[in-house]
Amino acid sequence: MTILLLGSGGREHAFAWKMTQSPLCEKLFVVPGNAGTAAIAENVAISATDFEAVKALVLKENISLVVVGPEDPLVKGIYDYFKNDESLKHIPVIGPSQLGAQLEGSKEFAKEFLMKHNIPTAAYDSFTAETVEKGCEFLETLQPPYVLKADGLAAGKGVLIIQDLEEAKTELRNMLVHAKFGTASSKVVIEEFLDGIELSCFVLTDGKSYKILPTAKDYKRIGEGDTGLNTGGMGAVSPVPYVDAVLMEKIETRIVKPTIEGFQKDGIEYKGFVFIGLINVKNEPIVIEYNVRMGDPETEVVVPRLKSDLVELFLSVADQKLGDFNLEVDPRSATTVMVVSGGYPEDFEKGKVISGLENIEDSIVFHAGTKLDGENVVTNGGRVIAVTSYGDNFQEAIKKSYQNIDKLSFDKMYFRKDIGFDLI
Repeated sequence: MTILLLGSGGREHAFAWKMTQSPLCEKLFVVPGNAGTAAIAENVAISATDFEAVKALVLKENISLVVVGPEDPLVKGIYDYFKNDESLKHIPVIGPSQLGAQLEGSKEFAKEFLMKHNIPTAAYDSFTAETVEKGCEFLETLQPPYVLKADGLAAGKGVLIIQDLEEAKTELRNMLVHAKFGTASSKVVIEEFLDGIELSCFVLTDGKSYKILPTAKDYKRIGEGDTGLNTGGMGAVSPVPYVDAVLMEKIETRIVKPTIEGFQKDGIEYKGFVFIGLINVKNEPIVIEYNVRMGDPETEVVVPRLKSDLVELFLSVADQKLGDFNLEVDPRSATTVMVVSGGYPEDFEKGKVISGLENIEDSIVFHAGTKLDGENVVTNGGRVIAVTSYGDNFQEAIKKSYQNIDKLSFDKMYFRKDIGFDLI
């Protein structure tokens, strides 16, 4: 079959890498893709949110399955666009409906869903520019640190955690009145701070059944020891060593099951990934957030651990036969380290030539922010390349990733040297 994958990051390269291994995948198109996907599939230089252009490509190339990587096309309603178009409605889209995508598109929608279905989450309230002073009063009722979240999509950067009350009030005003995160912060959710260890639970659902994918933990801060600014993710480890059967059972019964049942009760069409950001507080799992797609860089450690055919898995979702699917997982650990542009997540330069890719051994290179410039692979984003390795434990895997990163170079290249530091 001919398949279309939407997206251009490391997550999409990992999906493409796995899907092209399937005998069911005759041809793969990636919109818009990167230098890594160009080597194994056909990139098409259109926007993943230009639905008319996507439709034209799907009809021209006789595409029979669409897999959506990033959140933007989902929040903008690509699932509904296909479902409501006579010439497209027979083509399955792996991703939730626009209503389902609101779980990521609106923090307030997600919190209301969690409360409605009695899923454990932090206490919260939400505010707009009109109620900003009430928001400041609400902050006074909480203990520090204070958590402020832009309601809309802010590319993973719309969350502030602040120790000082007056600073928190100033930042709340900056977000609501001065549009610090643009329209994403026209509404802000304030919630109580939870102290514990974060992890990610990934679920694939066909709307009726679900499969829990391998756990992963990512590292969001730019600096070692989890310091500095938030990024899209600097590395990841799978499985999470401290997640035992007892914690996993709590996550499934208290969070995963009520989430999928909540979709059914609320009439939310959902055929795709649910990324549940959790915090483990004294061995009690509590939901921090939902995302409606796989995480990045977590995909670069979760997908390599799937032994099952990914195209078959997606087709079982499309046909609502996921309950019958036997998901096989590699018992080995996988780690990934993200190599980024100097200056990221603030200002950085693009177009730097990357050398040493051909010298990588015993690791998988997933391209994120790259593109082809003639014969050269050059940087084209903040997060440039993820280097993924397997090992009998995460320490062995991470050692391989670092050994291979030493063979790579580009101007102002940076990476964290302590991924997995808190798991030892």
